[in-house]
Amino acid sequence: MILHLSLERINSGETPYQVEPTEQNGFYQFFTDGGVHYSVGFMEDDVLLSKNSYQLIIANINNHKSPRDRKVRDTIVSIVDEFFRCNNSTLLYICETGDNKQRMRSRLFEYWFSTYNRKALFTMISSSIVDAEGVVNFATIILRNDNPELSEIIVEFTESIQLLSQKPE
Repeated sequence: MILHLSLERINSGETPYQVEPTEQNGFYQFFTDGGVHYSVGFMEDDVLLSKNSYQLIIANINNHKSPRDRKVRDTIVSIVDEFFRCNNSTLLYICETGDNKQRMRSRLFEYWFSTYNRKALFTMISSSIVDAEGVVNFATIILRNDNPELSEIIVEFTESIQLLSQKPE
């Protein structure tokens, strides 16, 4: 499914950084006052959930140190808000583990969502999974409360997490 978000809606209102499309469908970018280049995108996900779901990708493209910048949160929340205005899909966020900062990313993402002014319209469930190498992975799903498959998706996510958490015999 091709994902088209309205940049006009994203950039109007409370979005502090100007969001632009990238060459990759479903991906957007912005630059912070501190020179950090962020990419935020949505990729169809068929690994963890079988129903209409997308994985949220947030990447610091130029690997610049990113100080606590409320404008980054507000910009990413605006992009996610527009995603949900256009879709009644499930959004899956899995924290990147390459630098061992996945726990911090998970807490930050949960904090961002806790400050979202429309959070009461959504269900958010977070979980951690320890892989075979002992690395703790964090996964979060967010879906609209009016999603007709809300209960089934929650059950599937919970079962998938339990299955992935079991040690192979």
